[in-house]
Amino acid sequence: MPERFTVTTPIYYVNDVPHIGHAYNEVATDVLARWHRMRGDDTWMLTGTDEHGQKIMRTAAANGVSPQEWTDRLVETAWKPQLELLNIANDDFIRTTDERHKVGVRIFLERLKEAGYIYHGEFEGQYCVGCEEYKTANDLVPGTGEYEGQLVCAIHSRPIEIVREANYFFKLSEFGDRLLALYDERPDFVQPEHVRNEVRQFVKQGLNDLSISRNTFDWGIKVPWDETHVVYVWFDALLNYITANGYGVDEERFERRWPGVHIVGKDIARFHAVIWPAMQMAAGLPISEHVFGHGWLLVGGEKMSKSKATGIEPRQITEVFGVDAFRYYFSSAIAFGSDGSFSWEDLDARYHSELANGLGNLASRVIAMVHKYCDGVVPDVAADAELQALMADAVGRADSAIDTFAIHDAVDAAMAIVERLNGYITEQQPWVLAKDESQRERLGAVLATNVHGIGTAAILLAPVMPETAQKLWAAVGGEGEVSAQQIRRAHEWRGTGRVTTVPPLFPRIEQA
Repeated sequence: MPERFTVTTPIYYVNDVPHIGHAYNEVATDVLARWHRMRGDDTWMLTGTDEHGQKIMRTAAANGVSPQEWTDRLVETAWKPQLELLNIANDDFIRTTDERHKVGVRIFLERLKEAGYIYHGEFEGQYCVGCEEYKTANDLVPGTGEYEGQLVCAIHSRPIEIVREANYFFKLSEFGDRLLALYDERPDFVQPEHVRNEVRQFVKQGLNDLSISRNTFDWGIKVPWDETHVVYVWFDALLNYITANGYGVDEERFERRWPGVHIVGKDIARFHAVIWPAMQMAAGLPISEHVFGHGWLLVGGEKMSKSKATGIEPRQITEVFGVDAFRYYFSSAIAFGSDGSFSWEDLDARYHSELANGLGNLASRVIAMVHKYCDGVVPDVAADAELQALMADAVGRADSAIDTFAIHDAVDAAMAIVERLNGYITEQQPWVLAKDESQRERLGAVLATNVHGIGTAAILLAPVMPETAQKLWAAVGGEGEVSAQQIRRAHEWRGTGRVTTVPPLFPRIEQA
């Protein structure tokens, strides 16, 4: 039986168009899914959109359309096209306005109510519409500029609203000890470590029951036993991870796909590592395998944000550098799990040094030499032992890095092959060897080693740069799809024994 790997992005809030902060998450999740497919795992990647709540309702009204019209428009013109643009190979796309989601949410709520975890009560609190969340004193900071003298949300820098409601509540307060036990028993449940520590500290301070319905507006899923209330947007949204795979409707499919791994931004890790596992415990479900809270993309020292005019749309980058270079940069330039600063200068420098001059130049030189010195036939000799050992080590390091979500380390391992091969060519000087008939055998070994190394690197880079890797793979005589290769045995590949041609993979870009 193959291993199961179910992985999810968060579902993205469709009050505006996506920016590279969303793309960063999508690409990372896609790289993980593609890697596991190349291991032979039973892989399923889910993404989608979060379409309910007060913020959506207000945004739609401001644009003179209904909430449903607004979400339909954004999903079809912005969110789904971004997946296509970035070559994201998701297996499913869920919308919280889908009927299958609404059915699953109602089933889940009824089960929690029957189990005694839901009650009716009153609540007053400080609410951030941007986060769709009640805030504690620790979540607020003094405002600046036009909001000076007011407390504002630390994430959105906008004033909170005092909201008093009579709602339905989930008994979250009953799950503190069980959550702490979960973090102790499964220390890798929340990653990376600094996120786990923050989550653990939050739970240790004590949990309040969670208001899970609203009755002051009607854009949402109706509470099944009281249709004057709609389900709180976060409670609704978290359930997408199970409603998309058959919860309550198709138990065989649900058992095959659950539990899963959640790749989320650190700012929403608390929802996924506290509220969501408590919900699963209450419903008697297997708990998610991992919650990985990655860092923020920073522009000018601030988190990527449309409201702060720091949002950059992916197309602005892909139109200049291409899709695979976009995917490569965001998979390698930032340690996955840490905050990272984006700059055009860094992207340009890495594109030219690592891709154009590194990978692209290596491939074009080696293939040209095999054509020139061997009529396109790859010499049938084993790769140099030192280089073969380096390739095997790189494959092992890359694969191990994926198990700890260290995508950047996996890319580094693959690119270590490229870097070593470029140095190896400089050392061995095949153009000199070609002039000496007595060095013919040595020339063959050098060229065969390079061809084999490029093919190995192509397999390892396939989850990151699918189109480029396929071009490399075909050029060095790889058969079929590079994505069909067993990634854990990348260094053992065998091809047709002939090279073809490789197009310019990373053309130089002259900045205006």
